[in-house]
Amino acid sequence: MQAHRLIMSITALLVVAGCSSQRPQETAARKPAEVKAQIVRLLPAKTVDRQGWATDIYAAFAAQNIAPTTQNLCSVLAVTEQESTFQVDPGVPGLGKIARDEIDRRAAKAHIPQLLVSGALRVSSPNGKTYSDRLNAARSEKELSAIFDDFIGMVPMGKTLFAGFNPVHTGGPMQVSIDFAEQQAKSYPYPVEGSIRREVFTRRGGMYFGIAHLLGYPASYKQPLYRFADFNAGWYASRNAGFQNAVSRASGIPLALDGDLVRYGSIMPGTTELAVRTLGKQLGMRNPTIRDQLEEGNTLAFEDSELYQRVFALAEQAEGRSLPRAVLPGIVLQSPKITRKLTTAWFAKRVDERYKRCMARAG
Repeated sequence: MQAHRLIMSITALLVVAGCSSQRPQETAARKPAEVKAQIVRLLPAKTVDRQGWATDIYAAFAAQNIAPTTQNLCSVLAVTEQESTFQVDPGVPGLGKIARDEIDRRAAKAHIPQLLVSGALRVSSPNGKTYSDRLNAARSEKELSAIFDDFIGMVPMGKTLFAGFNPVHTGGPMQVSIDFAEQQAKSYPYPVEGSIRREVFTRRGGMYFGIAHLLGYPASYKQPLYRFADFNAGWYASRNAGFQNAVSRASGIPLALDGDLVRYGSIMPGTTELAVRTLGKQLGMRNPTIRDQLEEGNTLAFEDSELYQRVFALAEQAEGRSLPRAVLPGIVLQSPKITRKLTTAWFAKRVDERYKRCMARAG
């Protein structure tokens, strides 16, 4: 009885100690001026208009009810520095040629004759210059996107022939996906001038949607490194790559650790789903159940699914050791702007280096 009381007393002390050790990490509500002042201090030394950046970053955190902890602020600043070095609309060398090559590639894929594309680009735009001349002179993605929107609206059959051909898919200081921004538009707190696409190329819009993409979803990662990878590869890509690694270990089937668990919009199984099906008997799960639970791979709830738990149990039993719940996705980055071989892992590690330097500045 005495031993039982002693154990209970020690347990109580440990609980109290645990709670007290966590309190300093929790952020008490701070005044907007305090948060903005911290952002100004944390920004890289050469950043222009520091107060303006601090205002737009704080507003994005407040509007989305995301805690402006030092960790979260440094995560945002690290991604922004990596993507644009705090330029609202960064220039891209050789952008005009990149854009024209991409237009020609897409036209060929859609079986639109080259002659028709060249003829459309020779049409005079409202400023008197041809669209071809304006494309060749484009220096930034904002400028290119505006030219293309104007082009689609002005040339004969522009919407019919070229809608969806705009080669600019990301923009702004965090290089956030325009498709993602359009999906998040309902909660955007500013009046929209023209379109959400145009808002992405503003500082306030680019930071709002970039912060939503980086921090606007719950994740159980123990290191921000994996959020940085997800920013590049998609929500939960690192968690899903960890699951793919476990599937591969349990089944013996090599898999690309890309974070893609199913082919959404298709009834045909992808490589990961096929590999999981080979484990069906060991998992005690039928193919329809496997598919249903794999489709939860774009949510946090996937980690609580029977499939997730059983695959890891099976894989760890086979390996005789615990396996990581997150792995950097092995994705080669594809973009007309990228002229050398880069990967999601490279991106995440570069951002992580900047994050650590920011945290060091914060003390």
